[in-house]
Amino acid sequence: MIDKINQILSEVEAFNPKSIEEIESFRLTYLSKKGKISTLFDDFRNVPVEQKKEVGAKINILKQTATEKLNQLKEQFIVDNSGKIDIDLSRPGDPLKLGARHPLSVVHNEIVDIFTKLGFSISDGPEIEDDNHNFALLNFPENHPARDMQDTFFISNDMNVLLRTHTSSVQVHEMLEQKPPIRTLSPGRVYRNEAISARAHCLFHQVEGLCIDTNVSFADLKYTLEIFAKEMFGKHTKIRLRPSYFPFTEPSAEVDVSCSLCGGKGCNVCKNTGWLEILGCGMVDTNVLEATGIDPKIWSGYAFGMGIERISMLKYEIKDLRLFFENDIRFLNQFTSAF
Repeated sequence: MIDKINQILSEVEAFNPKSIEEIESFRLTYLSKKGKISTLFDDFRNVPVEQKKEVGAKINILKQTATEKLNQLKEQFIVDNSGKIDIDLSRPGDPLKLGARHPLSVVHNEIVDIFTKLGFSISDGPEIEDDNHNFALLNFPENHPARDMQDTFFISNDMNVLLRTHTSSVQVHEMLEQKPPIRTLSPGRVYRNEAISARAHCLFHQVEGLCIDTNVSFADLKYTLEIFAKEMFGKHTKIRLRPSYFPFTEPSAEVDVSCSLCGGKGCNVCKNTGWLEILGCGMVDTNVLEATGIDPKIWSGYAFGMGIERISMLKYEIKDLRLFFENDIRFLNQFTSAF
């Protein structure tokens, strides 16, 4: 055992490396967990009792010598090579590859900026909701198709807990917790039980707005949406409103904007109509106001909602909704100049 220790000690003292790689090899050979010195400590248990003191002392000396040798070689190698850096420090560095915001984030921020300038505050709420906040308080009838399992992701067996299908549930929380006047914008992720295709997805993003005050009229709603359309799509953009139906608004309307590609003359994108649908809106139904404890005789309001993916597809002429979720670098690189 002592002869083996002396042999390893001689190897350590005679070691003379020529590169940093050889120094690392020295560390692995002698000082790693599976190195020669660690093996000596494993064999130490088999040494006779009368020799343990002498052998133990020699092993400790060997380990200390190897450790000091390693540190000395590392320091010496760094000093010897400090003046041999073959780099021209006067040259400009390599340019960093900068990333960019996701197109959905870009459009989300644009929408939020527009409406915050109009006095809307930002509100957020849970993505896991109950039937009361997602449907009942929004005037959805019991037999409404949205309450069926083929349209909604239910979490509980009694179909009372679900993934929210719209951010209108956030507006319900605001109406229950905050006294009018209310002017709030609710962006966020929503979920629908739909087959994934070029024009539909089970996960998407919505922005919904709510304004409740005294003497709020449909004219206020139209004026707000006109400002939004001109800010988002250009100052020459026009809007039109078509009658529609939503359980939580009455009257309700679908909003179209004039096609920016053809100037309203008709093209393949707008299907030769000159118009592109962007959102739904309407005056808040009195049943919703009463259900949330707001007196409809004093207060009135309007609401609107839009899909961020829909706005992004129109703004950037994207034809496949799935591109937003695939993280394809070839697609995302097209937005490196978008901040």
